[in-house]
Amino acid sequence: MKGEEKSNLVKEPDMEYGNYSYADYLTWQIDDMVELIRGKVYKWAAAAPGLSHQKVSVRLTNKIFDYLKGKPCQVFHAPFDVRLPIKSNKNNQIHTVLQPDISVICDESKLDEDGCLGAPDLVVEILSPGNNKKELRLKYEVYEESGVQEYWVIHPVEQTLLIYRLIDGKYQASRLFVSGDIVKSDCIEGFEVNLVEIFES
Repeated sequence: MKGEEKSNLVKEPDMEYGNYSYADYLTWQIDDMVELIRGKVYKWAAAAPGLSHQKVSVRLTNKIFDYLKGKPCQVFHAPFDVRLPIKSNKNNQIHTVLQPDISVICDESKLDEDGCLGAPDLVVEILSPGNNKKELRLKYEVYEESGVQEYWVIHPVEQTLLIYRLIDGKYQASRLFVSGDIVKSDCIEGFEVNLVEIFES
């Protein structure tokens, strides 16, 4: 559920229909976690994220949080709505609403009680069985076109990390990082993490 205004049951979205907006999204009262990508609804996996997913998410979120103390950027973890407008910030004109596993926002004006309006500086998606296609293709496209500066894709079981950095409006991929590599962020100045600390069992 997304806010107190959802106390009255409205309707569930039609998963085959592809022209919903954030205004519609706000009316739904459903048990499943959903995201809106270019007007179409995508459900999260039926099961909760697995143990390896959650360990990576908590460890990386904590490392970023600790690093950002006293700095202007802020880190948030899912569920946290990121609205990506194309032409208008009006709720009925926003057709993409995502919930990245981890988001870092450095422009405080993008934050409100509903989450983030506009592109975060960095997003992290941690893959789970069954959602890899969505993360790797659909989210890649909308993060790129909306101006997310860094998009990290983590495979917790294989213990790999790939970073897409936005250069001249297009993503360029890093090499594939593995446990033991030290990874640095370009958009969070000075932040680096040893992947052993993220992937350790």
